[in-house]
Amino acid sequence: MQIDAKSAEASLADINEIVARLKQSSFYRGASTLIIVWGALVAFGYVASSFVPRQAGFIWVILNGLGLIATIATGLQYRRKGAEFDWRIVIAIVLFFAFGLVSCRMGHFGWREISVFWPILFMFGYALAGLWFGAAFSAIGLGLTGLILAGYLWSGAAFPLWLAVVTGFGFILCGLWMRRA
Repeated sequence: MQIDAKSAEASLADINEIVARLKQSSFYRGASTLIIVWGALVAFGYVASSFVPRQAGFIWVILNGLGLIATIATGLQYRRKGAEFDWRIVIAIVLFFAFGLVSCRMGHFGWREISVFWPILFMFGYALAGLWFGAAFSAIGLGLTGLILAGYLWSGAAFPLWLAVVTGFGFILCGLWMRRA
């Protein structure tokens, strides 16, 4: 049995497409773990901050530190399995936090504006990540941004709990959905 050049080229193109899909699926599964962890931390942070508002700053510093440690630990785990961990992800997270802190210091935000600023900043990062890692990241970023803004405009006193549900559980649901990809 002989294969002509055109058939061989088509077969190789099919194989390359399957390999690309497999790599994206593997990346989505790894990213989904981090999205779920961050979602749980964020949900806890908003709920805890609504019950103890005076300790909100302390709560968020601790939870963000735990999230960063989880991100690094997950990266090291993948590295041990032979996969490449891109440290630029950790650097990007640190840069996002630094940008956010500078912006909060320069701006005159109330608690409500700060509460909407931080999740939208990170949703912007997810939307940008979608340009490289697949449309799911952009869909997460844009979809959750819309829901965050809706809560800012219409949720009233329930805003912190709205953020817990939308951002925290939104991340968890998106992480579970990405595992199916």
